[in-house]
Amino acid sequence: MLNKKVEKALNDQIKVEADSSHAYLAMASWAEINGYPGASAFLYAHSDEERMHMLKLIKFVNDRGGKAIIPSVSEPGKDFKNLKNIFDLLLSHEHNVTAAINNVVDVCLKEKDYTTHNFMQWYVSEQIEEETLAHHIIDQLNLIGNDKGALYFFDRDVANMKGAAPSGGQAK
Repeated sequence: MLNKKVEKALNDQIKVEADSSHAYLAMASWAEINGYPGASAFLYAHSDEERMHMLKLIKFVNDRGGKAIIPSVSEPGKDFKNLKNIFDLLLSHEHNVTAAINNVVDVCLKEKDYTTHNFMQWYVSEQIEEETLAHHIIDQLNLIGNDKGALYFFDRDVANMKGAAPSGGQAK
């Protein structure tokens, strides 16, 4: 049976993942209508990936005898200045997700729920990848500056980065 404090922490994380999916969906839509098909593809796929993270948590909670709560989602931002602004927000958001995951891990350790702690290690590793990728993208955008030609090539290349391929309905 799932510890109630751990169950609450996991349900809180389900909301974080749902909000992440929606935030990236809004970013993808902005990129799509502003002429960035590569960034749009990357962000749509990233939104799908966050949804799969949420579903993985839901299944885990239910399988462990808890009750997963399907949350309402917060309305994401919809007005972005430019691509750099989007990826700066994405990195900031990933830092918040990392903090939320660390909170779940902390609750697991305090409650001595080592099974859930073990399950959460996948999320810990995933966040390292997510933050590294966001830093890489921001570094590239900083190098590009206001060069529209370079931005064209960046947009083309970002579609091929991790996260832009269709998820196929399965979490990594």
